[in-house]
Amino acid sequence: MDDPLIVVALLLVAASATAAVATRDPSRQALVLAVLGTVLAVLFTVLQAPDVALSQLAVGSALTPLLIMLSVRKVRRPRRKKETDR
Repeated sequence: MDDPLIVVALLLVAASATAAVATRDPSRQALVLAVLGTVLAVLFTVLQAPDVALSQLAVGSALTPLLIMLSVRKVRRPRRKKETDR
């Protein structure tokens, strides 16, 4: 069977999940989370669950990191002073 391939995929999932937890910067965490979602999609494909892999690829690799990056950008954006606040 594909036991070595499953073991490699599981090791990649463990490594990328550890990297996601160990990363301190939220924008870098979002990028590592996208990598984790892609690796999980590969794992699901190896485990013969292509429908779950496609869902994981869409949500875990694209949508969730995008929302996190937009949130971080919104929080870090400096506010402009209004003309009346001077």
